[in-house]
Amino acid sequence: MQSILVIALGGALGALSRYGLGFWISSKWNQGFPLGTFIINISGAFLLGFLNILFIEKLTVSPLWRLGIGVGFLGAYTTFSTFSYEVIMLIEGGSLLTAGLYTLLSVIIGFTGVALGVRLARIL
Repeated sequence: MQSILVIALGGALGALSRYGLGFWISSKWNQGFPLGTFIINISGAFLLGFLNILFIEKLTVSPLWRLGIGVGFLGAYTTFSTFSYEVIMLIEGGSLLTAGLYTLLSVIIGFTGVALGVRLARIL
């Protein structure tokens, strides 16, 4: 029961963070490219890689905290479903190049973000 509550709390905070940051980014840089979701997913990928290594290899962080942050907060903060929807909307709107670029960059930079997070945590 404790795990469920910690994940729910982390998820609520992650979802609110995603909404707030996504709204702010979209209000500043609405250029037809889903920059808000892109930045959120890349930063979430980096943080997941970084924090998992930091919590497991460098610090003694309880599994409960790791669940709350990794599964709860970062699980709700990042969003594959929104990414997928935005790609389909770009395709339906005739922006095939933007859709392809968004997909390619999201995957490549997402993996790079995780790799950099893991590497940075191991260096510390």
